[in-house]
Amino acid sequence: MTTLATTGRVQVLGVPGDRHEEVLTPEALDFIGRLDAAFAARRFDLLTERRRRSALLRGGTPLDFSRATKPIRNDPDWRVARPAPGLTDRRVEITGPPERSMAVNALNSGAQVWMADFEDATSPTWENIVRGQLTLIDAIDRRIDFTTTSGKEYRLTDRPATIMVRPRGWHLTEKHLV
Repeated sequence: MTTLATTGRVQVLGVPGDRHEEVLTPEALDFIGRLDAAFAARRFDLLTERRRRSALLRGGTPLDFSRATKPIRNDPDWRVARPAPGLTDRRVEITGPPERSMAVNALNSGAQVWMADFEDATSPTWENIVRGQLTLIDAIDRRIDFTTTSGKEYRLTDRPATIMVRPRGWHLTEKHLV
């Protein structure tokens, strides 16, 4: 592997790909470094607790609600915040990998929401993760298109679906960022 980029906190390992520099900017890498500095210890603690709880559950301990949330559960006036305007109607939602063809078809489908799934719907190769980010950039900037091998072209309609993103889980380590 070769080094693509380095900042004061983060080094990116891997083979540089087309347009990767649009995602892996110094500002983005610095942000990732600051997030890691702020939350690495807490993430480690949570993952340790997850392993401990998993062992208890495998041993037969039943699931139950956290005692810490009892006041909220018992408060009849507590309500979750209202959804963002683009998420008030989610009767039809498409979930799929953040691949270019999927994005164009999902955004044009007539569904209210497309969830770009970086977890279960995406094989977590380095190229897929970075290309998925590029797909989102292009979709948000409304410059995404797709041409099939037979030459058929797809472009965004005037009213695309609202985009949601399901990121990879906190328990999954990205070996290309150190």
